[in-house]
Amino acid sequence: MAHGGRMVDFAGWSMPVQYSSIVDEHTATRTHAGLFDISHMGRLRFDGPGARDFLEHLLTRRVHDMRPGQIRYSLLTNDSGAVLDDVLLYALNDAAGGEYWLLVVNASNREKVVQWLQPRLVTVQGVSMTDVTRQWAMIAVQGPRAIELLQPLVDAPLTNMKYYTGVECRIAGHGGIVSRTGYTGEDGCELILGNNAVPGVWQQLIDGGAKACGLGARDTLRLEAGMPLYGHELSEEISLWYCGLGFAINLKDRSFPGRDALEMTRMCEGVTQRVGIVLDSKRVPREHFPVVNAAGQKIGETTSGTFSPTLNQPIAMAFVSAEHAAPGTSLAIDIRGKHEPGRVVALPFYKRK
Repeated sequence: MAHGGRMVDFAGWSMPVQYSSIVDEHTATRTHAGLFDISHMGRLRFDGPGARDFLEHLLTRRVHDMRPGQIRYSLLTNDSGAVLDDVLLYALNDAAGGEYWLLVVNASNREKVVQWLQPRLVTVQGVSMTDVTRQWAMIAVQGPRAIELLQPLVDAPLTNMKYYTGVECRIAGHGGIVSRTGYTGEDGCELILGNNAVPGVWQQLIDGGAKACGLGARDTLRLEAGMPLYGHELSEEISLWYCGLGFAINLKDRSFPGRDALEMTRMCEGVTQRVGIVLDSKRVPREHFPVVNAAGQKIGETTSGTFSPTLNQPIAMAFVSAEHAAPGTSLAIDIRGKHEPGRVVALPFYKRK
């Protein structure tokens, strides 16, 4: 709020939707560096000798082969194969060399995930879970100058870090975690550190030239980058096989909740597909707008839509039937009764050089 953020309630958190304008913040992230408060994301820590095995039998993606410092995108599914959340799993070592794990979950799903995990933890030995969401804050520095601005504050060599890796380190003199991850399609890092340390780190990054950005710009950036958002492209009602996330589902020689159900429904893969659509007009599509073919017949539905500041035109992600999913296919989106023409494009809409 001290930086002029317009605050809104989001999943029980008071969060800035914007500071200046969404377009200004979006453009600053694409061209310079944007700074995001993402402390609302859930952070669940797992300790104990049984933690690796517990997580191996919990997530859709393999865990047993993860090395310290690796971060892996994965999914949580229930026994019927429905998606409870999409998550990031961090494999970390503490200062003494001890292994622990951090599961970053979506803010709106944290309580649901915790309640789903608790009875499963009771049945296993050698593993404990601690919800550290309210003790540890989380911020993201994203953009072509993000590493340059952040490096003076961090005692880890950021340019040597590979994408989807993380490490415990000192951040402006405070203990914390830095990871080469993000949700904007740009290079950058996400920082996890104690609540009391965050205001000083935030101010140092602002003083260095980063622009404070809110949830609005974060959404337009992730949409341009073709990244799914839970509640839009992912939910318990949407078949996982429609989402184009097959890389995050390891079925062979594994067991996890919903594994057998997912194998049985795998023949649905490709029947409906997540696609990108760009429109010829300036009217902006939103979620749940019908997608129609040249004859006006419904062939799908949008899941997210916005006006792209980078492309200077409206864009949307949608689920459509496979025969209409090829890039270049002409179709239209029904925006309040008018069919606005457009075409299918390959995702992502934007990919940094």
